[in-house]
Amino acid sequence: MKKYFRSFWLAIPVVAGLAFFSFRQDDRLFEIARNLDIYATLFKELNAYYVDDVNPNHLIKSSIDAMLRQLDPYTVYYAEDDIEDYMTMTTGKYNGIGAMVSTTNGKHVVMMVYEDTPAQKAGLQLGDEIIKIDGIDLATRTESDPSKLLRGQTGSSTKLTIKRYGQKNPIELTVNRDIVKVTNVPYYGMINDEVGYIDLKDFTATASREVRNAFQELKGKGMKKVVLDLRENPGGLLNMAIEISNVFIPKGEEVVSTKGKVTEWNKTYSAYNPALDTEIPIVVLTNNRSASAAEIVAGVIQDYDRGVLIGQRTYGKGLVQTTRDLSYNTKMKITTAKYYIPSGRCIQAIDYSHRNEDGSVGKVPDSLMTAFTTRSGRTVYDGGGILPDIVTDKDGYSPLAVSLARKRLLFDYAVKYHYEHPTVKSARDFSLTDADYQEFVKWLKDKDYDYTTQVEKDLNDLEASAKKEQSMDLIQDQLKALKAKLSHNKENDLQLRKTEIKNLLEDEIVKHYYLEKGMKEASFSKDIEVKAALELFKDMNRYQQILKGKK
Repeated sequence: MKKYFRSFWLAIPVVAGLAFFSFRQDDRLFEIARNLDIYATLFKELNAYYVDDVNPNHLIKSSIDAMLRQLDPYTVYYAEDDIEDYMTMTTGKYNGIGAMVSTTNGKHVVMMVYEDTPAQKAGLQLGDEIIKIDGIDLATRTESDPSKLLRGQTGSSTKLTIKRYGQKNPIELTVNRDIVKVTNVPYYGMINDEVGYIDLKDFTATASREVRNAFQELKGKGMKKVVLDLRENPGGLLNMAIEISNVFIPKGEEVVSTKGKVTEWNKTYSAYNPALDTEIPIVVLTNNRSASAAEIVAGVIQDYDRGVLIGQRTYGKGLVQTTRDLSYNTKMKITTAKYYIPSGRCIQAIDYSHRNEDGSVGKVPDSLMTAFTTRSGRTVYDGGGILPDIVTDKDGYSPLAVSLARKRLLFDYAVKYHYEHPTVKSARDFSLTDADYQEFVKWLKDKDYDYTTQVEKDLNDLEASAKKEQSMDLIQDQLKALKAKLSHNKENDLQLRKTEIKNLLEDEIVKHYYLEKGMKEASFSKDIEVKAALELFKDMNRYQQILKGKK
C-alpha cells in the first residue's frame, strides 16, 4: 500500500506538468486563431470602406514581410510572383539573356555581360542603353525594372533597341533566350607558377562540382598552393558547404552540426567522400560580407588547422534556414536551427540590433565570448563571426572615389575609352599612363559630382553640437575660417587620390574588354589580401607556425 501511495504522489507532478503544458499549448493555439480572425475582419473592413481601392496582394505581402522582419533577416516569404527569383537563388539558373541592367535617372544601361551567354553572342556591350524591348518603349513603362521583359522561355527571342556610344542611330539586336547559369566560381586561374586561385562567390546547387573541377584543373597546371576567396560570398546551400569542405578534409571528419527547436531535425554532418587533397597549403580570404555557408567552410579550415585565414572578421550568420511549401504555390524560408562548426562554436552574432552600417559586428566584448580550441590546440572564439588568423585593414574608399562610382563616371569614361581604343594589352598588363589619367581629369571638369570629406563631416558635427549647446557664438569665426581652409577642392583631390582613382579606372576599363575574368586578373597586383597570401606562401615556416598557434 505504501508503495502504491508513493507512486501516486510521484505521478501527480508529472500529470500536473502535462496538464500545464496542454493548457499553455491550447492557450497559444487560441491566441493564434483569435488574432487571425481579427486580421481577417480588419482586412474585410479595410477593403469595404477605405477611401481608395486597395491591392490585397500588395498589402498582405507587406504585412507578412513586416511580421517576419521582427524575427530575423533570413526568415522570408516568397509570393507566387517571386518563385522564379527563389529558384534562381537556389539553382543559379534562369531563362534569359545573361546581362545585368541598371536603371538610373530613367536610363536602362547594360552594366555587365556574362561570358558565353545569349547577350554576349548577340553582341550586346557594356554601356549599351536599352530603349525598347520587343517594341515596348521603356520610357513609357511604369515598372522601372526591365528584367522581367528580358526573361522568357528557352528558345524564344527578344528584340532589343539600344543606343550605343559613338553611334548616331539606335541599333536593333535579336537575342535568343536560353538557360543562363550564374556560376558559383566566376574565376579561377594561376596567380603565379605555384599559386592557384579559386574565387567562390555563391553556394548554389553546382558549387561543389565547380570548385572540384577548378581545383583539379589548376593541379594539372602545376598548382602547389591555393587561395580560396570567400569574400563577398553570402552563403547558400548547406550541403554545398559540406561538400566543398570535403575537398580539403578527409572522409568521416565532422563538418557541421545543427541544433534547433525540432529536436528530430538536429543532425551532425560529416565529410562523406574521399578528399581531393589533404596536404596542399591553403589560404582562405574572408571579409565582413562572407556569411553562412562561406563561414562554415572558413570555420572548418580554421578548426582543423587545415589552412590560414586572411582578411576581416566574417559576417556572423550561424543560422540554418529550411524552405516550407505553403498554399497557392508560395513558400517560406524559415530559420529552424543554429549551426556549430567542428570546434563546437556557433558564430552567430549576438544581437541583430547592434550591427555596424556595413553589417559587421566589430569587436565582441570578451565577457560575451566563449573560448574553443582547434585540433592543434589554438584558441578560437564564438560570437560575431570568424576572426581570421591574419587580419588586414578594410580597404575603404575615399569620398571622392565613392562619388565617382555612384555617379557612374568611372563606368561612363570606360565606355568612351573602349570606343576610342578597340584593343588594349592583356588584363594583367594593362595600365594607364599619367597622361591618360590627366585626360580623365580633364573629362571630369564639366561633370556633376560632389562629396563630403571626413574632415568636413566632423566640422559639420561640431557646428551642430555648438548650436545645440548654445555655444556657437564662441567659435563661429574660427569655425568659418576652418571650413574655408579645409573645404575640399576637386582638382587637388584628384591629384592627391591619383593612385586610388587610377587603379579603379584601370579595373573598370579592363572590365569593358575582358569582362569579369579580366577584372579579377587585373586586381591581383593591387589586392591587399591576395598580396598578403602570396607573402605568406613565400614564408612556409611562418605559415606552419600560425597553424601551431605561434604567430
